[in-house]
Amino acid sequence: MIRVEALSKRYKGKTVLAGIDWRMENGGFAIFTGRSGGGKTTLLSVIGGLTMPDEGRVLIDDIDIWKLSEPELASLRNSKLGFVFQFPSLMPALNILDNILLPIAFSGRSPNREDRDYAVSLLEMVGVTGKEDQYPSQLSGGQQRRTAIARAMINRPPILLADEPTGDLDEKTEAEIMHLFQRINQQGTTVVMVTHALDYVGFGHTYTLKGGQLILYEEAEVAPESVIRGGQ
Repeated sequence: MIRVEALSKRYKGKTVLAGIDWRMENGGFAIFTGRSGGGKTTLLSVIGGLTMPDEGRVLIDDIDIWKLSEPELASLRNSKLGFVFQFPSLMPALNILDNILLPIAFSGRSPNREDRDYAVSLLEMVGVTGKEDQYPSQLSGGQQRRTAIARAMINRPPILLADEPTGDLDEKTEAEIMHLFQRINQQGTTVVMVTHALDYVGFGHTYTLKGGQLILYEEAEVAPESVIRGGQ
């Protein structure tokens, strides 16, 4: 479970997160939407242990992540969280298979045969079969995004965090990627996503960030002052 309690964050005197309380049960699918600069990416980054909040707590499986030491936090990120960023950020000098295996190297061990077999199976799952020996420059934008998703899954994280994973893709590829996240979620992975793709709000619980508060998307026009206290 992810729990956010009284979470606040300010940048240069501007409050972007204002005392947010929120939770997501294991296996849930949450979508954060809203205007650019409204705090969506900041919230995702705080949940993911990448940006420290000014106040409040983030608990993952009852672990208060911002009370961990930096090595402990890095270990938690590597074991419990998979990240898909706005841009694929694949290493150009590594082939696709080695790009997917990179998080294993960051965990302090060398990939073994089982890891490599799993990486190949992930490529099959995301629809990039037979590209193991190619390099990022040889893939389309959609294939690079799919590879980045496979990389995020290599350590079998129970939680997948995705920041605008379809931002610069055409409509067809965007739909394919969104349905891929849906399949990953149906297999038991918790998914928390920032997206402007409102065609897919039905994939999970959808929230809008407005005035630093988290509001249920379907209530945003009716009661913009309503603060969400639970994700399920």
